[in-house]
Amino acid sequence: MQRFCTLGFVLGLILMVFGLTYTLPIATSLYFDDGMAEHFVNGMSLNIGVGSLLSGLTMRFRGEVKTRDGYLLVALFWILMSAAATMPLLWGIPGLSFTDAFFECVSGFTTSGATVLVGLDHLAPSLNLWRHEMVWIGGLGIIVLAVAILPLLGVGGMQLYKAEIAGPVKDSKITPRITETARLLWLVYAGGTVLCTLSLKLAGMGWFDALCHAFSTLGLGGFSTHDASISYYDSPAIEFVLIVFMLISAINFATHYTVVHQISLKPYLLDPEAIPMLGVVSGSILLCAGYLWHFETYPDFFESLRHVAFNLVSVATDCGFMSADYDRWPPFVPWWMLYLSCITACTGSTGGGIKMFRTLLLWKQAGREMFSILHPRAVNPIRIGDTPIANKIIFAVLAFIFLYFISIVVLTFSLIFSGLDPISALSGIIACINNAGPGLNVIGPAQNYGVLSDFQTWICSIAMLLGRLEVFTLLVLFTPTFWRK
Repeated sequence: MQRFCTLGFVLGLILMVFGLTYTLPIATSLYFDDGMAEHFVNGMSLNIGVGSLLSGLTMRFRGEVKTRDGYLLVALFWILMSAAATMPLLWGIPGLSFTDAFFECVSGFTTSGATVLVGLDHLAPSLNLWRHEMVWIGGLGIIVLAVAILPLLGVGGMQLYKAEIAGPVKDSKITPRITETARLLWLVYAGGTVLCTLSLKLAGMGWFDALCHAFSTLGLGGFSTHDASISYYDSPAIEFVLIVFMLISAINFATHYTVVHQISLKPYLLDPEAIPMLGVVSGSILLCAGYLWHFETYPDFFESLRHVAFNLVSVATDCGFMSADYDRWPPFVPWWMLYLSCITACTGSTGGGIKMFRTLLLWKQAGREMFSILHPRAVNPIRIGDTPIANKIIFAVLAFIFLYFISIVVLTFSLIFSGLDPISALSGIIACINNAGPGLNVIGPAQNYGVLSDFQTWICSIAMLLGRLEVFTLLVLFTPTFWRK
């Protein structure tokens, strides 16, 4: 019982902190006089009130969160926050169901960019900002933000950090103290958001759109203030700015911090993921642009290059913006883009999928196995960069890949079973579990997820949560071992 009371105390504190995030949409509503301020004030009051009550009732059980409990807390928090964040949407958008509102909020917090809403051009500015703020908060992980704050309240955060960062390098920190690490990462994240906002303004966006799209870009969430997404602007300058910042956001933020701290670009060259990621993306852009040019999708190579560069980077980095209906392109290109969404983003970035680190590790492990066939007695350790990789990490990656693909298979067949066509089902699950946004066919870039039934929408919500929590964090809760003392 004490174990769950400790979790209740932490959840209460986080709920109170989350309530403060309503401040920005309240200010926006008052500025634009869109009539939504009352809804956000009520949401803030409810979150802070429930959080205060919960933490007050369980205060005497405060203490360090154990590793096992950290996983439960992370899962509960993501689900609870997504449910709590639905309130302004439900109150402010007539006819919106809880299922669709929950999907929208899960998509925001998991930085997926998939949406069920239409009429975004006419949506109240504060509601639009709220959607983008959820992406921004989820971008670096709201639990990591809590890690920077909770120790000040007497709650240790290392177990929360390890549960949230479920990747193969989760024990690495840029400073000895996890609190300082979280603060520095958020500082870099916020600085990048400011730079992106200013750059988008200079490229031709208004201040409001620039801020919203900067939130989406740094969080790699892909939400837009317009139904037509980035194609609304038809601006090469805006597309170029977004390409640059999407690629920046797909690189490990610890590397960005090191670059700023050392005032040198050398850390990018030393990052074992950054150069392979940029190489894969650059080669794919040239390949796909040439492919579209060959099939005369666009009148010349440079127009093909423009549209391919933006949309491929957007999908590959798991952002989800679109500037063209790439579902109408020859099938090789959109499917190749979806494949890239599985592997491109780096560890420690705001992107999803398998991540480039695991991809490189599996590639090297495959090479080692083939080498061992020819030289069975040879000792051939695997290195990523200059770092030797322990076998336990390789085994963990192999287990992750297995569960990742099994999850895709099970969820895809669940959608097909419910009546969705196979192309929409498979592409939708790949996009959701990679937190990449649009799929293909009926949920393609020119459509949205609003066409799905309630059952199908819940399946996609589960896929987004699985992807954001990197499968293990969520699935471990369903094992008998987890619940044993």
